[in-house]
Amino acid sequence: MENHEHHKHEEMDHSKMDHSKMKHKKEDHSKMKHKKEDHSKMKHGDGDHSGHNIGHGEMGHDHHKMMIADFRKRFWVTLILTIPILIISPMIQGFIGYEFLLPGNQYILFALSSVVYFYGGWPFITGFWSEVKKGAPGMMTLISMAITVAYFYSSATVFGLEGVDFFWELATLIAIMLVGHWIEMKSVLGASKALQLLVSMMPAEAHRVKGDTVEDIQLEDLLKDDIILVKPGEKVPADGIITEGSSYLNESMLTGESKPVKKEEKDKVIGGSVNGNGSLKVKVEHTGKDSYLNKVITMVEEAQKSKSKMQNLSDRAAKWLTYIALGIGFGTLAVWLILGFPFVYALERMVTVMIIACPHALGLAIPLVVAISTAVSAQNGLLIRNRTAFEESRKISVLLFDKTGTLTKGDFGVTRIESVDEKFSKEEILRFASALEQSSEHPIAVGIIKKVKEGKVAIPNPENFNAITGKGVEANVEGKQIKVVSPGYLRDEKIIIPEDAYSDAAETVVFVLIDGELAGYIALADEIRPESAEAIKVFKKNNIKVLMATGDNERTAKAVSDKLGLDGYYAEVLPHQKVEIVKELESKGEFVAMTGDGVNDAPALAQANVGIAVGSGTDVAAETADIILVNSNPQDIANLILFGKATYNKMIQNLVWATGYNVIAIPLAAGVLYSTGFVLGPAVGAVLMSLSTIIVAINAQLLKKKIGKK
Repeated sequence: MENHEHHKHEEMDHSKMDHSKMKHKKEDHSKMKHKKEDHSKMKHGDGDHSGHNIGHGEMGHDHHKMMIADFRKRFWVTLILTIPILIISPMIQGFIGYEFLLPGNQYILFALSSVVYFYGGWPFITGFWSEVKKGAPGMMTLISMAITVAYFYSSATVFGLEGVDFFWELATLIAIMLVGHWIEMKSVLGASKALQLLVSMMPAEAHRVKGDTVEDIQLEDLLKDDIILVKPGEKVPADGIITEGSSYLNESMLTGESKPVKKEEKDKVIGGSVNGNGSLKVKVEHTGKDSYLNKVITMVEEAQKSKSKMQNLSDRAAKWLTYIALGIGFGTLAVWLILGFPFVYALERMVTVMIIACPHALGLAIPLVVAISTAVSAQNGLLIRNRTAFEESRKISVLLFDKTGTLTKGDFGVTRIESVDEKFSKEEILRFASALEQSSEHPIAVGIIKKVKEGKVAIPNPENFNAITGKGVEANVEGKQIKVVSPGYLRDEKIIIPEDAYSDAAETVVFVLIDGELAGYIALADEIRPESAEAIKVFKKNNIKVLMATGDNERTAKAVSDKLGLDGYYAEVLPHQKVEIVKELESKGEFVAMTGDGVNDAPALAQANVGIAVGSGTDVAAETADIILVNSNPQDIANLILFGKATYNKMIQNLVWATGYNVIAIPLAAGVLYSTGFVLGPAVGAVLMSLSTIIVAINAQLLKKKIGKK
């Protein structure tokens, strides 16, 4: 007989049986195309705060925490020094109406302000050089120029230049910018916490079983095919298959499924899930970089790093705002000097413009939403591989569903076995069919094998196994040529389908031919998922048409379509025809989302505007999909689309806030309302800038509440 792998390889051809698109949920995970990067070697953010490029692995995480601690320390030192600077500053004394001048007052101010400038302002000065080296002036450039001009001008007044110092404004500006950065960085760190939970989910050790002994070993020493013991309440250290025991496992952090899942012998377990009350022995399948959890982490990191259209837009806006701010800043200085105002006043206007114009909130607006939405999605079983497709999911007008395993449970049970040739009994029909199906994990095949095992029937060995393209399978069994085929094959061969073959419209029927003659048929039924009807209501409420494409016969497809109230269906569809359906819908101006298992659906997933691969457990599918659903639940797709809309809306809100604030504040800082007596001071400008950043950060955090809401 051909080996099992061949049978799986030919599943695409097998699929045109009545169950042509019945999902192959148990695809060999080890052979799937995934990024094979070891998480420990992943390229994390370099921690350059000027670019907000914060890594989400442990190294990036620790570096980020160190930077937060550094900003916090610099802020408190600056604040302590700012208090005496304010008290002994002549300008502040003039505002409040008191006089308290110390001997060498201006030199004390200069000394204290020098410490504030070089210690408190250092992150902004180094950030400025970093931006200049990259040829991408931005926020750090503006802050650095503002504080540098303020410091050196004020220092010059101490040593003879005519004018009034504004050391107090320099100190308050640096203090406010430091606290703004500190709060903002804490927000960014908060956004990556969900991913940190994923990273930290694996235990440090595993209990390896060696004969009658159990030894504790480091996780990195675990090998494929090792047997490990998972005690009650412990985390599962690696992906594997249970060889002994049963228990309920909590997989909520991996799949979004809140209820513990019962696992028994031969069931797969995912590394990182939490064991319940039972003790399990597990044979290791995947470790380290090949593990499901590591693939999730890699995908999430790549999604967070990948730039979406919205993110590119915000980057361009920030860059242009920098050039505009520099132009307006120097223009403001020139205009006030031309109008005859003192250099100090003109300089103050320029400094204020530069502070106000810092595109800090703008630089944070999109990346923070991206980080939060990607991490929250992963927690809820939505793995985003293509950021742009995720954001564009709000445009979906047609959703093309596969039937089996998505709208239906994909768990087929044999409902009837009939013989149409008196030479063969029902049991023989089932036995011959099982010989061809025993190597397949196709839902139809699984249903037939399950029925055989219930009757404790011995399954014969097939020889010369072959897939009949798109129609079924054939092999020699006990000297007879056996074929298990779809009704399409019977029609092509001009074989009459028995009148009573279909008793229930929702049944799927496969036919058994022995030596070229129809000997009987097996009917199976697949139960509709209870979540499907609810999900379809959500789609319709959001004006999305729901269509179904299935390899099943017309009667079965119509029965499912009518029961769920779909907008239409395509029956007896070959895998390659799904691409044509997607193209046809797109040619009509529809924005199409396609769902499939990512194996024989790959071309259609690639063709669709948004490709959504569905799979369960560790069967994370296809490179061609934009988004992967860990569970095959249609409600997850509803959540995905609604969360995509919410994410896009948050990005727009943050962009509008960040840019709108600058549009209003820059002219005020330049002094356009000077004739009315209103001018925006540097310290007030710094407060408003920091407030803008905090509002953007809080608004992004509100996105967490949007997942799963209808």
